[in-house]
Amino acid sequence: MTLLLACVGWVFASTIVALLPMERQYAPGVILLLAAPVLIVWVGVSVAWWAGVLAFCAFVSMFRNPLRYLLGKARRKIFGSGAEGGTL
Repeated sequence: MTLLLACVGWVFASTIVALLPMERQYAPGVILLLAAPVLIVWVGVSVAWWAGVLAFCAFVSMFRNPLRYLLGKARRKIFGSGAEGGTL
């Protein structure tokens, strides 16, 4: 029950942070970002390993555009400026 309340609390807190103006989102956003892996590990240990993997995939999916950008930037750095970047 504690795990469920912690996860639901994280969801509500992140929703409230998303409603804040951008300049006020940074501090609570970083705290929520650091709390997410703790919750993911807790889910994996308490429920099942596959539930932890699903939670991890959901967490990583929030960063798909920044990861795509960084991948494209790395490709351009390795293969030169003519390389197509940002698309998978």
